[in-house]
Amino acid sequence: MIALPSLRLDPDRLRARLADPDALPRDRPSPEDDLDRAARTGGRVVDAAVLVPLVLHPEPTILLTLRSARLSSHAGQVAFPGGRMEPGETPEQAALREAQEEVGLDPALPQLLGRLPALMTGTGYCVTPVVALLRPPFDLRHDPGEVAEAFEYPLAQLLDPAAPERRSQEFRGRLREFWVWPHERHYIWGATASMLVTLAAVLRDQP
Repeated sequence: MIALPSLRLDPDRLRARLADPDALPRDRPSPEDDLDRAARTGGRVVDAAVLVPLVLHPEPTILLTLRSARLSSHAGQVAFPGGRMEPGETPEQAALREAQEEVGLDPALPQLLGRLPALMTGTGYCVTPVVALLRPPFDLRHDPGEVAEAFEYPLAQLLDPAAPERRSQEFRGRLREFWVWPHERHYIWGATASMLVTLAAVLRDQP
């Protein structure tokens, strides 16, 4: 792991870095360019948002969830708190609402900083990640129908360039490449792993 300088989580620096999501490093094609995925879902695209909470412990962490095995979509996968946007909602409003519904996070607590680039999932969701700082203490009470567990990932490990592993696997007749982040209990891959790769690049390269 590498040391975590204190400026990494300076709100003003992070807000400036996130001011233009389209200018940030992108691990996947933009949703507009990802025509292949859209075509595989029949052109049906669902707008969604997730909250990416950076927890300000003395050694900072990132709040993640393990989705319930009972869900019809992405069951049992590691994800950020979030879900589909309702009509008229902004990504920020949707991310805060979903975090409250899934893990009981008070929507007044996260300090919103900006967005990471939106990405398209293989299941037809166009997901906008909303980055926020979260200062302890706070209480979480997850909804067992949606979330099996809420847990935290060390930010120092995220900032280690050698931590994520690139893997490939055949899926529906196509060779698919994806990132996997190390964890002693959970398999962190897919869209969440891609967002973490982008977040790590943003944190390592601030103005």
